[in-house]
Amino acid sequence: MQPLSVLMVGGTGKISSACVARAIERGFDVSVLNRKQTSIRPVPKAVTRLTADISDAEATRKALGDRQFDAVVHFMLFDPARVGQDMDLFKDRTGQFIFISSASAYQKPVLRLPITESTPLANPYWDYSRRKIACEERLLSAYREHGFPVTIVRPSHTYDRTGLPFNGGWTVVERMRMGKPVVVHGDGTSLWVLTHHDDFARAFVWLLANPLAIGDTFHITSDELLTWDQIHRLVAHTAGVAEPRLVHVSSETIAKVLPDWGPGLTGDKAHSVIFDNSKIRRLAPGWVAKIPFAEGARQIVDWFDAQPGRRAIDEKVDHAFDVLAEQYS
Repeated sequence: MQPLSVLMVGGTGKISSACVARAIERGFDVSVLNRKQTSIRPVPKAVTRLTADISDAEATRKALGDRQFDAVVHFMLFDPARVGQDMDLFKDRTGQFIFISSASAYQKPVLRLPITESTPLANPYWDYSRRKIACEERLLSAYREHGFPVTIVRPSHTYDRTGLPFNGGWTVVERMRMGKPVVVHGDGTSLWVLTHHDDFARAFVWLLANPLAIGDTFHITSDELLTWDQIHRLVAHTAGVAEPRLVHVSSETIAKVLPDWGPGLTGDKAHSVIFDNSKIRRLAPGWVAKIPFAEGARQIVDWFDAQPGRRAIDEKVDHAFDVLAEQYS
């Protein structure tokens, strides 16, 4: 019997790399379509590598040839104007098209917890989330009207060892180690959910080529709830800092000093989130997120500490924290 075939569009990102590895473990015949190799998360040898820019339809058709797939997973679709082109590319090539959306698409401000897949989608603060919503709407319309076999998956804040959960990245950790104050949005008590990419992937593979998932939506998140103060302290302790100097500043004020951070704060991180994962558990028997952020933080700090070149300081963020801390300490 031939193994089920899956194409991952992307395949080397924080989420997709773990999904590729887990699909191989589950016995899928895995292909990856992207533009180039990466040294951070290289494609496993067992994967069939296809090289093309997915935004170039002709180049993608040439790379795909006459290949057919039981499932196609698109990790790189952010533009609703591109949805039609991608449906044309894959409508006759796959029995399932999985669109990776975002849990940031859920209603903000959050009016009811826990968040379920039926929570309304509306985010007036963040264009990224609105574009994801528009992509979902086009795909679900195609499912209802033409039977396009879409499944929608909404990750929340999913990480691997290469990424800190703070907008300021390693600059935050370096300031902690130097005894400098670190800015935390709000009063530090809003609840957040961090999901290790391995935990996400273990549930995700149960959706691949699963007819029960077609036409439906799922989020996949950890059940661990942490405040932003707790998240900062866990990273600090892992980095050898007994007690970090945390300065609380409103998200709106931070956005005035660091405007690039504004939409992601006011449209996502500033809001408490709790997710109900019962729906994905119905298709992923026995699944539960197993990796607490205390372990994830250790993996992250170890990865950054392994090579000095990874510990880059963002001078703009460093200066902004100095300014904000002086005003609000």
